[in-house]
Amino acid sequence: MAEIIKRNKALSVSPLKASQSIGAALAFLGFQRAIPMLHGSQGCSAFGKIFFVRHFREPIPLQTTAMDQITTVMGSEESVIEGLKTIAEKSRPALIGIPTTGLSETQGSDLQLAVREFRRRYPEYAAIPVVPVSTPDYVGCLETGFAKAVEAIIETCVKDVRDTRPQPSRCQINVLTGSCLTPGDLEELKEIIDSFGMHPLLLPDLSDSLDGHLVEQDFSPLTIGGTAVSELRNLHDAVATLVVGRSLDKAADRLKQLTAVPTIRFDHLMGLDAVDRLIDTLQWISGKPVPQKLERQRAQLQDAMLDCHFTLGGARVAVAADPDLLNGFSHLLAGVGAKTAVAVAPVNAPVLTHVAAAEVKIGDLEDLERLSRNVGIDLLLSNSHAVESAKRLGVPLLRAGFPQFDTLGGYQKTWIGYRGSRQALFDLANIVLSLEKGEIHPYRSIYSQKQEATHDTAAAAATGGRS
Repeated sequence: MAEIIKRNKALSVSPLKASQSIGAALAFLGFQRAIPMLHGSQGCSAFGKIFFVRHFREPIPLQTTAMDQITTVMGSEESVIEGLKTIAEKSRPALIGIPTTGLSETQGSDLQLAVREFRRRYPEYAAIPVVPVSTPDYVGCLETGFAKAVEAIIETCVKDVRDTRPQPSRCQINVLTGSCLTPGDLEELKEIIDSFGMHPLLLPDLSDSLDGHLVEQDFSPLTIGGTAVSELRNLHDAVATLVVGRSLDKAADRLKQLTAVPTIRFDHLMGLDAVDRLIDTLQWISGKPVPQKLERQRAQLQDAMLDCHFTLGGARVAVAADPDLLNGFSHLLAGVGAKTAVAVAPVNAPVLTHVAAAEVKIGDLEDLERLSRNVGIDLLLSNSHAVESAKRLGVPLLRAGFPQFDTLGGYQKTWIGYRGSRQALFDLANIVLSLEKGEIHPYRSIYSQKQEATHDTAAAAATGGRS
């Protein structure tokens, strides 16, 4: 069990985390024809939108209530009501999310009151779900904001049918997806579930909305793709709910209360043991044998582990990420004998006690650099905020998590499943090989005649054969 080292300074230097508001907005972007409206100043939403656009390289639908100095002092509920009316009137979305920001939380805005007043004034928009969620950015991180939004969506859009639940369909399986999963991860997960003849219903589904695909229409003020809000009415018609990421425990508990669908929870889906458990679970639920292609992918991962452990065994890695992602990478590394020498998370979470490391520091990138210098590391694993830290430490950086603004395709990288774990190991091993620490060079005795012959041949070549 990892020891949690709590924060011992009153400020953040080179912050590691992204805010809760961004995490909540990201969750809303996983639904079809949805739009998040951040309750804060224009700068609050513009700052988050920059990260989204640079990470996904796509236009991002994101609105704001545009609080100013007057509404901040006199009350901002009217800004929320007018913002909801404008969006509902012009865009007719299927879902509107309202994450708060540090400004609106400090001001003390009553979102529930504003939503009730909007419903009273404009009953013609009663069919549009409005989901307020408290996500002050001075606490928590992207992961906690994402989880809060998923829980709020379930609370608002899922009906209580536990007493009238019909016989569930054997072909549907719900999946609560954590913020640790990329669109590429979600595509891989859906493909795995499909291979067992099951229909996956993801909540939310970023693989269909932010996977980077061209569409025919020139512009859309709402999300294109994602889980249809109408499908939330069918969550009870599933044989089970898979929950990926411990950050979604509260959301999973609430969904189980409302639908009476049993939940099966996974801390992560990285590495042989975690993926084996997923495959065993799907085999048990579906009653079907494991598809041959998955058997082959498992054998390929085993071969990759055998190949990579010579290089990664004993490697010292620093990992800085949100708790669920940090936990997954630590176990992936441990599976091939690598050591998570430094583990840093922006916030505390129950899952951190399960990290495969001696201790986990709750802190920022300054803490990461200090600890890495003390123990010595071979490589760093974190998001693009850690680029300068890696340069100062003189070690390579493998980018993972959010945001990745200095590279292309990071959002589509697959880390989970047999295939994703295999490629992750190759990427890690190749970085270590580039440091010339993974190759064992052959020993040559100082008395070896071959060495002398090689020296004489090289000398002759240099002089053109002249004696």
